[in-house]
Amino acid sequence: MELKDTLEAILFSSQKPLSAKELQDILRQAGEEADGKEHAGAKTKGITAALEILVGEVEGLGRSYRLVCVAGAWQFVTQPAHAPWVRALVGVKNRPTRLSKPALETLAIIAYRQPLTRAQMEEIRGVSVDGVIGTLTDRELVEVTGRADAPGRPQTYGTTQLFLEYFGLRSLEELPDAEELRQVPITKPEAPVTTGDDDDAPEQMSLEEVTTAKDSDAGELATEAAEAEEEYDEDEFEDDGDDDEDEVVEEASK
Repeated sequence: MELKDTLEAILFSSQKPLSAKELQDILRQAGEEADGKEHAGAKTKGITAALEILVGEVEGLGRSYRLVCVAGAWQFVTQPAHAPWVRALVGVKNRPTRLSKPALETLAIIAYRQPLTRAQMEEIRGVSVDGVIGTLTDRELVEVTGRADAPGRPQTYGTTQLFLEYFGLRSLEELPDAEELRQVPITKPEAPVTTGDDDDAPEQMSLEEVTTAKDSDAGELATEAAEAEEEYDEDEFEDDGDDDEDEVVEEASK
């Protein structure tokens, strides 16, 4: 029995999509039984290759269903043309409200440029994204992926697994080409300020140097004060003495 046939049987019976890793675990578990050892050692790479072959075979049969991989998980789904009858069977489910144009624009920016901060999103869009980010987060299409290496450590955002499921994508590599969006320049956050050595920073004086400087300044002030006092005595008092002496001589001569 070929691996692709076994995988087809598993996926037809599964109630949920299965990734290549989950299929590998199922094959390994089945290998514990005597009649299930044939594909017990299958690797994820071989499983994916077998599923890709199965995709082509199912498409070639022109059946009402097809095999797809969404968000890294494989499942059989009905062709869109049969949607009215399937809805009548399972009932109409309340679909979430459609995303607004601002939400779609912001989501596209995040999808193509992730991870990035709110400030970087606003730099590309030119408007605030606070309300839009809240909507996308509530819808679980966007999530916080980390923090930027910048002052304040702002949060960075990226898309979720549900984003891939919402748009029916296998991975982000299947996003439509948007080279223009990828080329929009954005300012990178400034590097955080560090406390490393700075050659231009003034050197700090030691306590001994400060004390010596103060004593020196005090000595200079004292010297200047003494010189000023001495000049004052010579200029003022010596002149007054000469005048008194002249007056005495004049009186005596009379």
